[in-house]
Amino acid sequence: MTPAARIQAAIEILDAIAAAAREGGAPADAIFAEAMRARRYAGSKDRRAIRAHVYDAIRAVRSAPASGRAAMLALADAQPDLAALFDGSAYGPAPVSADEPRAETGLAAQALVDLFDPLVEEPEQEAMLARAPLDLRANRIGANRDDLASLFPAGEAIAGAPDGWRLPPETAAIQHPAYAEGRFEVQDAASQYASAALDVAAGQAIVDLCAGGGGKTLAIASLTGNNAEILACDTNRPRLQQLPPRAERAGATRIETRLLNPGQEPVMLSDWHGKADRVFVDAPCSGSGTWRRSPELRWRLTPARLERHLADQAKLIDIGADLVAPGGKLLYAVCSIITREGRAQVDEFLNRHQGWTADTGYLPGGIGRAAGSGFLLTPGRDGCDGFFLARLTAPC
Repeated sequence: MTPAARIQAAIEILDAIAAAAREGGAPADAIFAEAMRARRYAGSKDRRAIRAHVYDAIRAVRSAPASGRAAMLALADAQPDLAALFDGSAYGPAPVSADEPRAETGLAAQALVDLFDPLVEEPEQEAMLARAPLDLRANRIGANRDDLASLFPAGEAIAGAPDGWRLPPETAAIQHPAYAEGRFEVQDAASQYASAALDVAAGQAIVDLCAGGGGKTLAIASLTGNNAEILACDTNRPRLQQLPPRAERAGATRIETRLLNPGQEPVMLSDWHGKADRVFVDAPCSGSGTWRRSPELRWRLTPARLERHLADQAKLIDIGADLVAPGGKLLYAVCSIITREGRAQVDEFLNRHQGWTADTGYLPGGIGRAAGSGFLLTPGRDGCDGFFLARLTAPC
């Protein structure tokens, strides 16, 4: 493909990504993969170049653009070499016409920025769109961080995460045989901190209420040395089905999965009411803390979608609380930097549930900042995804 043809392909893919963002469709990575399958003539260099154009535009443009062309033109204004490729050549983009509209650039729409936790001040906002490193977590059932250091000497230890090892972005770690052997998982440092904050131990009964594909469930199994009873739940069948083969690879043999029907969670979990020593509620959210990895999430968040997330979060934290044994603990977490999903959500929970208390001092020194009754982690300060977490103790 010519350089101009690559630009035109990126424009067409951006059109599809922007439409999916507005309509709640497939994520950008899935759309890009499908687009490349439809362009089998594109070689590996073409695919890398097109992907770079697409994601450079997504990171630059603050909200879903009117068109992929408007997004690429916003990039071209700052890159003369890119602008020169709008030359009308075969398979390339048409020349730029006078006063042609450009997409707006920036971190995010101001209405969205206004929702950030007050701790997320402007000087650290740039880090929210920087390329994220690849973080690994050693599986204690069969490895440790020293093993990761031997396998990937180009990496470095993650501060405050005893099992964590950090590699440069896009390192092909999962292609290493040690991954197939279950010796490590790919897991951002924020998720590692959250899993450790649950304060699990061998012999406990633990519920991961929003397990998804099981990343944190496997971290819990690792932290307990495969010696705790773990129930992993979710309402999303395809995601939950990813967990059993992952658990088998990791040697985590004491995980039960349970698919829940939306609206019927309390009934379907009645056998666990008041019995769990620990409950993890990693609730669905805006994903505003993960823009480094999924920058198109800025394009997807609308007031209506945020309200749905807030309602789900309140429902799930209440369901989780009913499962906790007297004196047990619940960890509420969201990969979000939005106040209403974090500190405000926990404040409302504590108002609804008299006798519950918020814990302190459960994060490694220097990690996170106090945010109401919980803690906020951010890319700029903590070098990990944006995350809010709060550990709550049930009354005895």
